[in-house]
Formats: sequence, structure tokens, C-alpha cells
Amino acid sequence: MLTVLLVVIILNFLMLHLAPGDIADTIAATMGGADEKDMIQLRTEYGLDQPFFIQLFQYVIKVAMLDLGNSHFYNMPVFDLIMERLPATLLLVFSAQIVSLSLGILLGVYAAQNPNGLSSLFVNMLSLFGYAAPVFWTGILLLIAFSLYIPIFPVAGMRDVTIESDNFFVHAFDVARHLFLPMITLASIFLAYYSRLCRASMLEVLGADFVRTAKAKGLSQRDILMKHALKNSLSPVITFAGLSFSAVVSGAILVETVYSWPGLGTLAFNSIIARDTPVLLGILIFSTLMVTVGNLLTDMVLRSIDPRIQGSQ
Repeated sequence: MLTVLLVVIILNFLMLHLAPGDIADTIAATMGGADEKDMIQLRTEYGLDQPFFIQLFQYVIKVAMLDLGNSHFYNMPVFDLIMERLPATLLLVFSAQIVSLSLGILLGVYAAQNPNGLSSLFVNMLSLFGYAAPVFWTGILLLIAFSLYIPIFPVAGMRDVTIESDNFFVHAFDVARHLFLPMITLASIFLAYYSRLCRASMLEVLGADFVRTAKAKGLSQRDILMKHALKNSLSPVITFAGLSFSAVVSGAILVETVYSWPGLGTLAFNSIIARDTPVLLGILIFSTLMVTVGNLLTDMVLRSIDPRIQGSQ
């Protein structure tokens, strides 16, 4: 994990510095322009006049000391800024992952019981739609349908600032209403992956010898599916869930932008516009950390549900 973080820090620092423009150009644009002397002063103030490798070395040392620098745009420590926005992103990402995994597995098991029937056709069509539809397009459609034409859910944000109640459940319900559409939008594309993968894995397991032996013993269809087939078919689904965690995090940036969800995605979007390099680098570091931790948790879950992996350790 430390090696991955170091490589990501170096590559992201390189790519952001290769991009045209910097924070000095952004400040000059907001002021309506600046002469050469002012530009030199701005770049000196933000350390942009240093050679690239010196800037990189200084930044790596600061990150090793858990110092992500200060935001040029928000004028506050990057770490504090990320910690302020991180809970909203984690809530969105983990709720979308739980919903997509749960529904994907259920749909996959349901379709595998009758692979040539209408249920399997429905899962395939749903998967094709979820795979083909861009996540921001799905979000805009849901926003128009259920916030404008049928005003069931809020249009944007995470909370209703007009609520004055001190009741915890009132605020929790308010956050849940704001969360529903972004969560469904982000979960839609991964629901397609998980349902198709679970269906294919279940079909393979249902044709195995131990399943035929269980049928010959007279076990019920429910016991065969839940106690024998499902547990042995979950490994590829969970593995893919861990590998796709990076896509969930990156998809959250688009979803948060559509719904004005106050998380790291919206912060990244605003920082890109403002050329706030320290914030962008900090967000990328935290995203990498989330992905590596997600993969580590995936390995732990696989060990707990698959006896073959336990026996190989």
C-alpha cells in the first residue's frame, strides 16, 4: 500500500504540473489580469518558481509527515478540507456499493434458476442498460423525473437547511431522502456488472458435481442454492467488487457534480476549475487509500467465505 501511494503521488504530481496553467494564472484571471512582475511574485509566493524535482521532493516529505499543504482557493489546510467532505462521499460510495451488490446477487441467483426464461432475459436487458448508460445521464434523467416532474426527492444537496428540529430521526430521514437518487444513480452501473457476473458464476457452479450429488441426495432447491451454490459462486463477485472500488470512487465525482452532493467529488470539480493543485493531490491520495483499503477488505472477506483460500494460506 505504501508503494502504491508513493507511485500515485509521483505520477499525479507530474501530470498536474504538465497540465497548462497554474494557480497564479487562476488568481490573475480573477483579478482581471496581472503584469509579469505580479506573476513572478505569485509564483514565488506559492513555490512555483522552484525546479520540478525540488517541488516534488518537498511535497513527498510533507505527505510523509501527514501534511497535505494548504488550499490556495479555500485558504485552509487540505487535510481539514478533505476530512470535512469525506463523510459525505463515504456515505454515498458505501451505500451504492451495498445496494448494487445486494440487488446484483439477488438478480443473478434469480436469473440462474431459469437461464433461458424471461427472468434471465430481464436481467440481461437490465445489465445492458446499466452498462451502456453514462452515469451522469442516468442521474440527470432521475433528477428530472423524480425531482421536477414528480417532486418526491430533493433536487440537490445533502440536507434541508430549513429544518429546525433537534430530532435525530428527522435529520436522518432528511439525509436519506437526499441520498436516495445519487445512491441509485451510482449503483445502477455496478448492479449490471454484479448481476451478470453472479448469474454466470451460479450457472457454472450449478453444473458442478457436488451440486448434482446434493440433488441426488434429495436436498431442496432452496438448500442447494443457498447452502451450496451461492457460497461457492460469490468469490468472483466479491473479487470484482474490490477491483471496481476505484470505479465507484471515480463515478462518485460525476454523481456528486450532478446532484451537488457536498463530497470529495464536488470538491475535486471546484478545485480543477480553480487549479487548486494541493487539494487535487490530496483527494487523489485519499482516493488511492480508499481503493487499496477496499482491496484489502476484499481479500479478508474472500478468506472468510471460501474454504479453498483458507486452506492455501
